[in-house]
Amino acid sequence: MKFVDEATIEVIAGKGGNGSASFRREKFIPKGGPDGGDGGRGGSIIAIADRNINTLVDYRYARLHRARNGENGRGSDQYGAGAADITLRVPVGTVVYDADTDEQLFDLNHHGEKAMLAAGGEGGRGNIHFKSSTNRAPRQFTYGKEGEQRRLRFELKVLADVGLLGLPNAGKSTLISKVSNAKPKIADYPFTTLHPNLGVVRTSESRSFVIADIPGLIEGASEGAGLGHLFLRHLSRTRVLLHLVDLSSPDPSIDPVDAAVEGARAITEELRKYDEALYEKPRWLVLNKLDMVEDPTEIQKRFCEALGWKGPVFAISALTGNGTQELIWALQDWLDAQKEKENVESDKAEGVYQAEDPRFDDSRGPLNNAD
Repeated sequence: MKFVDEATIEVIAGKGGNGSASFRREKFIPKGGPDGGDGGRGGSIIAIADRNINTLVDYRYARLHRARNGENGRGSDQYGAGAADITLRVPVGTVVYDADTDEQLFDLNHHGEKAMLAAGGEGGRGNIHFKSSTNRAPRQFTYGKEGEQRRLRFELKVLADVGLLGLPNAGKSTLISKVSNAKPKIADYPFTTLHPNLGVVRTSESRSFVIADIPGLIEGASEGAGLGHLFLRHLSRTRVLLHLVDLSSPDPSIDPVDAAVEGARAITEELRKYDEALYEKPRWLVLNKLDMVEDPTEIQKRFCEALGWKGPVFAISALTGNGTQELIWALQDWLDAQKEKENVESDKAEGVYQAEDPRFDDSRGPLNNAD
């Protein structure tokens, strides 16, 4: 599912070092001549697309990126050291715009692709370059050039890893607000979600995934009923679907299990009608609002038996947060394994795959055991 994630930053490349106007001064060597070295190059700021990153959230906090200046040249033909470049890793699919002119500068849509965001200034020239037969004691030198400075806007059409699926008022918005940084509209009536909501779920400092909530589906969505059909096509781009089911019922005369089974089957049928590939996509069952029933274990058992469900199932309460941690940890582990598998397949297709243990590298020929 594609969403737009944005971040505006300022990049300031380093200034080049100044050249030196110096003359050789040694005992017994009169008129040693010019020996001023050049200044070092200022540090540049480079962006590189990294398939292991899927959000721009880091750049919403680190907004200023400044490279160091190059060193000045010195006497004795000593050139100033160049400053180190700064590398900004961004998700694959990041588009870089000039924030002031709105001009598109780069489109990083391949893993490892690089872009020069701000070039460091060139170092100044020392007086050693200005000597000639008619100017044997030049005092000229040049100053280092200023590095480029820009305000940039990163824009990413994020590919959501997890898509939330379910009837209106199943608790999708409550769940995404509980486990991520998304702040969707939440109310105790159906159809509160009118457009997709995106949230970034961080399970540790270095691990995260993107979860998306779409408007609730109703029967006939595949034929255009309701709002959910507008986003059904985007669900095919997710890696796994979470099917949220509300197992509570405000009417004591209605069996919540029967109603939930009927609703779950209706959603599944809409998926099958819309796209068979979408129907076959990995789907996990998430039973919600179990804090509102008397015997959650019995309700869960009855529902799974009635639905004939054999896949992964999680029991949660999105409102209180019970069971949500176990759910997101299981999702993170599953997604990491899937991404690793996809990366290996991509590297093999490009001919750059290297197994961590050479014994398990299929790209290598058979070992020659002959002595």
